[in-house]
Amino acid sequence: MSATRLARAAKPFGRSLTCLNSTGKQRFSTSAIRRTSTSGSSEQPRQASVWSYSGVMAVAATAGLFGWGMSEFRHGSLPKTMLFDSLYAYPRYASMHEMEQALREIRQEIGGAEDIISTDPDDLHAHGYSEWSTSNPEGLPVAVAYPRSTEQVSTIARICHKYRVPIIPYSGGSSLEGNFSAPFGGISVDFAYMDRIVQFNKNDMDVVVQPSIGWQDLNEQLAKMESGLFFPIDPGPSAKIGGMIGTNCSGTNAVKYGTMKDWVINLTVVLADGTVIKTRRRPRKSSAGYNLNGLFVGSEGTLGLVTEATLKLAVIPEEFSVAVVTFPSIRDAASAAAEVMQTGIPVAAMEIMDEVQMKVVNMGGATAPRVWKEMPTLFFKFSGTKAGVRENIGLVQKITRANKGSNFEFAKDAREQKLLWSARKESLWSMLALRKEGEEVWSTDVAVPFSRLADIIEVSKKEMDELGLFASILGHIGDGNFHESIIYNRRDKAEVKKVEACVKNMVKRALEMEGTCTGEHSIGWGKKESLLWEVGEDTLGVMRAIKMALDPNWIMNPGKIFDRQS
Repeated sequence: MSATRLARAAKPFGRSLTCLNSTGKQRFSTSAIRRTSTSGSSEQPRQASVWSYSGVMAVAATAGLFGWGMSEFRHGSLPKTMLFDSLYAYPRYASMHEMEQALREIRQEIGGAEDIISTDPDDLHAHGYSEWSTSNPEGLPVAVAYPRSTEQVSTIARICHKYRVPIIPYSGGSSLEGNFSAPFGGISVDFAYMDRIVQFNKNDMDVVVQPSIGWQDLNEQLAKMESGLFFPIDPGPSAKIGGMIGTNCSGTNAVKYGTMKDWVINLTVVLADGTVIKTRRRPRKSSAGYNLNGLFVGSEGTLGLVTEATLKLAVIPEEFSVAVVTFPSIRDAASAAAEVMQTGIPVAAMEIMDEVQMKVVNMGGATAPRVWKEMPTLFFKFSGTKAGVRENIGLVQKITRANKGSNFEFAKDAREQKLLWSARKESLWSMLALRKEGEEVWSTDVAVPFSRLADIIEVSKKEMDELGLFASILGHIGDGNFHESIIYNRRDKAEVKKVEACVKNMVKRALEMEGTCTGEHSIGWGKKESLLWEVGEDTLGVMRAIKMALDPNWIMNPGKIFDRQS
């Protein structure tokens, strides 16, 4: 349904679409909607993306009506002539009147000097639309809640459960598959005020944190305490712990340190009805009962809201270094990467960027005055003892040379480390900076076993090049995970279809090689069909049964991972 049709659908409902502030009066804003980045900064919108206040409120309000209408249709309360496409598979959600009543009850119960509920159109847009995401289903939340504690989150969930109001968790806002979109309206729960270290246990090498602390902020605070410890999972710089748990994210360090699931000791979770649970206690290992950590990590907020997490920490290595090496082809680079892993060399990170991506970095100028060779390139990080780092650099150099690698550079000090790694860190921002009016970047990922890495990258790159669009390959090649990034014109339907077909082919190719449709971006709204291809209907049935047991009203981040019925 287009935004125009949504706006038209909203018109007959008049007063029921009014948003109220804590005094019960109408609350308006005349500012145009700005596109807000995940870091919180805003930029001037491209003309095609400017939203008016009335447009935002119509879409947000109608999303709630739409969700309610779909379920009424499914339960036979509305005329059969009303069409809701494939989205009939959802239960009855709150009407707009019920959503407004839920907001009033939340305000009354939580009270306090500060109103934790926002209906500001800028907030609604920022919590329902993502600049980075390849999937942005139409619809916005009707309100954003900013809780300060687990108790307040529990209150919000209990009242939303009572009125069947959808709940969408939000932390860093940097996900790429429409993970925090609000297709059925509801309340976005933003943990921005829950960003503290609750408890640091230096001798046990763990830390208890709230969900909105960023991994970089956490490491900065650990460094200020001179702890000698750090948290090693390193996705995008704006990522927060809550979202990292929800997507089971990873990053450049995954080849040595694994993914998010490997660093979670326990979780405090608010369930759909407001019940608060703790998944386990604080020892590093336990075989007591079900592994609930494994259930909630990667569940994308569809089973509960994480309000605290106890995380393992690692010792900061004695020595670091970085190396960069170029190759004549992407297959040569991928083959070298696979051999490094198969040989058992303990690299801390191993990243790949093709010649297009290296050109992007040069064009963006973010690493100036450094100019990079525009060839397929591998980036290595080494860590450990000084002797160990020297030895591993030599072993990697030998393998890359045998696979036609050249121009091998390694950092001799911290300044050179930062310079050599800068191209990898600036890759996404450099790609985004190249967009023209009406263009977007489609960024998605897959992962395959090491032995098939060179095959899938070579074939996928060939298909991308045949699109005739600006497209590149990069990724965490050390664990078989790589990304396609394609710039396309969102207004050109034929071009969009070509890109969609290319991405689907990459996913199917990965599955044929016993890989996965996503190594770290997760499913969200955008890859539900891919998940069905990967695991099959029976396995999805098990997932649905778990979801129904914990969230029978289907209010926790609905529409993500899978639909209620196939």
